[in-house]
Amino acid sequence: MVKDYSILRHSAAHLLAAAVQKLWPKTKFGIGPVTRDGFYYDFDLPINITEKDLEKIEKKMGELKVRNLEFKRIEMPLNEAVKLESKRGQMYKSELLAQIKETGDTKVDQETKIERVSKPKKKVTKVSYYQAGEFVDLCTGPHVKTTADIGHFKLLNTAGAYWRGSEKNKMLTRIYGVVWETKDELNEYLKHLEEAKKRDHKRIGAQLGLFTFLPQAPGMPFWYPKGLSIINQLKEFVRAVNTKYGFQEISTPLLAKKEVWETSGHWKLFREDMFTFNIDKQTYALKPMNCPGTLLLYNTRHHSYKELPLKYADLDTLHRYEESGTLNGLLRVREFSQDDAHVFLTQNQIKDSIGETIEMAKEVFARFNFKPTFYLATRPDKAIGDTPTWQTAENYLEEALVAKKVDYYLKPKDGAFYGPKIDLHIDDSLGRNWQLATIQLDFSMPKSFKATYTDEKGKKATPIMIHKAILGSFERFVAILIEHYGGALPTWLSPVQATVIPITERSTDYATIIRNTLLQNNFRSEIDNRAETMQARIRDAQLQKIPYMIIVGDKEKVQKKVSVRSLKSGDEGTLSLDEFIVRLNKEVAH
Repeated sequence: MVKDYSILRHSAAHLLAAAVQKLWPKTKFGIGPVTRDGFYYDFDLPINITEKDLEKIEKKMGELKVRNLEFKRIEMPLNEAVKLESKRGQMYKSELLAQIKETGDTKVDQETKIERVSKPKKKVTKVSYYQAGEFVDLCTGPHVKTTADIGHFKLLNTAGAYWRGSEKNKMLTRIYGVVWETKDELNEYLKHLEEAKKRDHKRIGAQLGLFTFLPQAPGMPFWYPKGLSIINQLKEFVRAVNTKYGFQEISTPLLAKKEVWETSGHWKLFREDMFTFNIDKQTYALKPMNCPGTLLLYNTRHHSYKELPLKYADLDTLHRYEESGTLNGLLRVREFSQDDAHVFLTQNQIKDSIGETIEMAKEVFARFNFKPTFYLATRPDKAIGDTPTWQTAENYLEEALVAKKVDYYLKPKDGAFYGPKIDLHIDDSLGRNWQLATIQLDFSMPKSFKATYTDEKGKKATPIMIHKAILGSFERFVAILIEHYGGALPTWLSPVQATVIPITERSTDYATIIRNTLLQNNFRSEIDNRAETMQARIRDAQLQKIPYMIIVGDKEKVQKKVSVRSLKSGDEGTLSLDEFIVRLNKEVAH
């Protein structure tokens, strides 16, 4: 039995490539890594494949699997490998080998989307291949023993993918698949996948009239009134929590000159992900993060230690360049806003402030019944600041987690470029794991911007800064909520909390009174008096995921009551309007 699914998935990727080679021998091969749930392989194919071709490939994979082909590791000198791939005409493998020779690995810089250009720490003279039958692939391994050990697999779909993730390169065909040890596990996963498709936020968002995307602004959502209502409710909630914890809201310009981003470190480490342009012969960039603007604002005034910790919140719009192939509805956009906040503080305030931020995050997630898992992310390979400072910062974060008795996991080398962080993950109703909140400790950026305060001795000192975002991108969080709840958002967040349905035209006046009373009590409501049957209007309200349907006719008008039907429970009987309002108030408060 295979215990490590990454090995199983990697081996399945090789089996996929072997099948493609059998079917289309002239194929050029890219890379075939594992993913969170499965695997993929990138191909430069001589044909445009279809869904029927996927079935053909899958069948060929099955034929190769039962041949019980052994995965054999082959080591060869790097120079021989270069000659081999050149002879085979595999230009993508040749490119990988050239990079191995130059840098020691085949990694692509995740910030600049280009190959590393630093010299390798150790010169590479040998590389490894794995062979299964006739298929031989450049690979470090490991793999299962034979193809018969690969288990049960399914090819899911194809997509276009630029070689090395860069739009400057050729678009290849990426084939995605999943693999499990048992047939039951595979079937359960596929069932789970079908449910996820039903809950896809792009499909539900269109159905409910929440948002859309247009080719005139790729990766930037257009919000309809109902969708914007959700965003606004989230922002109101965040603002209320921020106020409770002593944060003051600020706003800073959406663009700033190049030198601001040079000072912050973004220009060196993040430039490829920024929108830049020239105005009056000077280079500007739209802000991808709020922290530099917050520091500029902080520096406009003199500060005393008595003001610290000073807490600023910023919900401004941000822009980050994402390649078109990576855009994914609201989950991956180019324009977004997030619940950013920054705390300026002294060293002896770190533990308490981090602890308070942890409690704040717990409170926010409790509103959605999410139980977060905590991670401590340490210094990445590309970072600003010296090692001792980083170690000090990591120790402070760890101490705060321990003081709050929080169980946590390590994320080695996954911190921000300016400081270590605590990440909070949640699991949704489909069991998918999402990273949301981040709490970052930054000793470097305040120093870069020459931020100061006057300490107890009357001397200038540099503050430390905490960066925090709990929900993160509001757009992304809305997507997660839509899929988590299947579109049926909690009543407090629903864009329409109740729709009033008059049974006949005679009841329209009474229905209007009910609707207006709900509006006056700050409940988002509408009236549906279309010339449709009552059953059709109820069904439409259910399809629109409206929490409550208020049905009124002659009887309700005479009794001055309302018949209540909920999305969750169906018919809930007759109540006075006051009783219904009391009930709604209790529901939205929890």
